Amino acid sequence: MRSFTQPRVLKLAGIAALASALAGYPRMSLWLNRPAPIWYLEPMLFLCAIVLWGFVFAWHTQYTNRPVFVFKLEPGPFIAVTLVGIIAAVVFYRFLDPSLRPQIPEEYPADLKEWFASVLFSLFFSQLFLLFAPFAWLMRLFQNRWVATSLTVLFGACVLAMKIRSLPTPVPPPLLVALLASRIVTGFLAVSFYLRGGVLLIWWWTVLFEARNLLDLGGHP
Repeated sequence: MRSFTQPRVLKLAGIAALASALAGYPRMSLWLNRPAPIWYLEPMLFLCAIVLWGFVFAWHTQYTNRPVFVFKLEPGPFIAVTLVGIIAAVVFYRFLDPSLRPQIPEEYPADLKEWFASVLFSLFFSQLFLLFAPFAWLMRLFQNRWVATSLTVLFGACVLAMKIRSLPTPVPPPLLVALLASRIVTGFLAVSFYLRGGVLLIWWWTVLFEARNLLDLGGHP
């Protein structure tokens, strides 16, 4: 835990957590059935983000020898992520979204404001919670890249399964299998790209994937 408490790590984690909290505000403000006031949820988001970003800045570079942010992306990984992001968006838009939208309509933006809010939250918190922080923590715990990658992907699949189980109506088994399979495949790809291009490359992938929802804005209630 010594690395986690270093002043530089805490400073970077605080700055990144503040960005996460600010980016999460639009999503929180549009959450009509939120269980607590926004003045309570935002500080909680900030405190959680400090811990999660602390994992990233303390252990990612130390155990992977790769920077968290890569500002000069190599053409190969950038092209690969762009192609994978577009392919994943097309597959979801054509085959999975039509079945998922009636099940979880709140996950699909109704207008441009909701789309921006959703993308910002995904960039600054969802990816942090599902990929950046757990991978760093698991790398410190096992010091084995393959084990950390596999368990990070498993964690993402478990979160998805728990979310699906909480739905008021059951998801058809074929759709459930397709969703879990896609989460596992994209999870392994995400960790691989993350190690090659850092946070920015994953953010680019996220924007490409979420861009598919722009095609239907205003087309659904």
